[in-house]
Amino acid sequence: MFKKVLVANRGEIAVRILRACGERGLRTAAVYSDADRTALHVRYADEAYRIGPPPARESYLNIPAIIAAAVAAGADAVHPGYGFLAENEHFAEAVLATGLAWIGPPPEAIRAMGDKIAARRTMIAAGVPVTPGTDIGLTDAEAIRAAEELGYPVLVKATAGGGGKGMRVVNDPADLPKSLAAARREALAAFGDDTIYLEKFVPRARHVEIQILADSHGNCIHLGERECSIQRRHQKLIEEAPSVAMTPELRAEMGAVAVRAARAVGYCNAGTVEFLLDRSGRFYFLEMNTRLQVEHPVTEMVTGVDIVKEQLAIAAGRRMRWSQEDIRIKGHAIECRINAEDPYNDFLPQAGRITSLSEPTGPGVRLESGIYAGWEVSLFYDPLLAKLVVWGENRAEAILRMRRALAEYRIGGIHTTIPFHQRVMDSTRFQGGQFDTQFLDGPDGFRMSATPGRALERVAAIAAALIEHERGQEAVIFGASPAGERRGMSPWKQAGRIGAMRPR
Repeated sequence: MFKKVLVANRGEIAVRILRACGERGLRTAAVYSDADRTALHVRYADEAYRIGPPPARESYLNIPAIIAAAVAAGADAVHPGYGFLAENEHFAEAVLATGLAWIGPPPEAIRAMGDKIAARRTMIAAGVPVTPGTDIGLTDAEAIRAAEELGYPVLVKATAGGGGKGMRVVNDPADLPKSLAAARREALAAFGDDTIYLEKFVPRARHVEIQILADSHGNCIHLGERECSIQRRHQKLIEEAPSVAMTPELRAEMGAVAVRAARAVGYCNAGTVEFLLDRSGRFYFLEMNTRLQVEHPVTEMVTGVDIVKEQLAIAAGRRMRWSQEDIRIKGHAIECRINAEDPYNDFLPQAGRITSLSEPTGPGVRLESGIYAGWEVSLFYDPLLAKLVVWGENRAEAILRMRRALAEYRIGGIHTTIPFHQRVMDSTRFQGGQFDTQFLDGPDGFRMSATPGRALERVAAIAAALIEHERGQEAVIFGASPAGERRGMSPWKQAGRIGAMRPR
């Protein structure tokens, strides 16, 4: 096993990886931009190295600066997390060329699956079903002609990256030119590559993904599926495992296809194969994420497999200690992404200081967080603050537990998506599993109500003041006397409390 790992990322995922390294007895090094000088991941690491100014292109996407930090730290391995350079084969090659271990798949696999068109070709050759689509490098004029041939609605997709960036659903031919321009701009800003292609859009489908693990000894397994259909503009907001649409037979079939897809590119380490699942039970390959996923904790909660620790072991050349027969799905897990966004104002990104923080705990609750009270939230990076994950013996218990945890979670100073998640957990459609990728974006999709009016705000402020006042009062315990009447706390106990509070 390695002795020191550099984590080339920030926020909650950097903290998650640092914790896993700590449990393995590994020393750690973090990197940070000027905006993250006091970030939580910097505090968690044994060492931290500045890599540049706040813009990601000058810091977290700066390959030479990160390599220099790894060398200065004396690290012998680099974990990229997700986002930023996690699926950049050039970064992986630079890490390996420096003599460091890369905690991720081989650069060749990243290249093969990172280019979505090349991935589609590989999957077709491997017998994996894919949605109809076009080749890459289309001009706008070619894209317009191709859309007519595919038939609307179509999906504009960036060939690089992931996370829903550079993607647009187009229902009307008149909207295609501006959607192409917007997708190109977003992809160029996020990944430095504005190449796009088109796919036929499958309406009312579910987004279901299969987690896989593969080692360098030829072993490859899947850890079941995750349901990721609750999305807004192709950005996942809520994930769960297992999927309510899954049967044991369909899970085995999709899992086998995912393993076949991974083997087709010589995959090693953790990865995720994403599918669209239509109402008839047919599924289509979307893409393969050659990295750790944001939503990996729900799989860990229902399988008991620590995916990050497995990544470390696999990258060190060890054989996986899990076989397919060992994997059992137990209970149900749900994850809510807590973003610095205002759900009452079209999810407008938020910035500002976190003035107070009260985090949920208790049975079955797991919080992956990158924030603390006093932390300054910046607009330079993704708005993800934390991931709230719960486990229950069944889906109903998991929903109830998530409702309780969300009610306990208080982040002061900025707007967050906590109210949105509370509303979804209360939705009968969500509770009944009656949803798809159009749950939020469709014409009849779930909507947040308008921002409360001033009268309601005054009522809420008064109620909050009363609650705070009551919390500050002495507790009075009531019980039933033999005669059935209520009685207050013993006057002797009351006197003892008052005496204990007097200064001596």
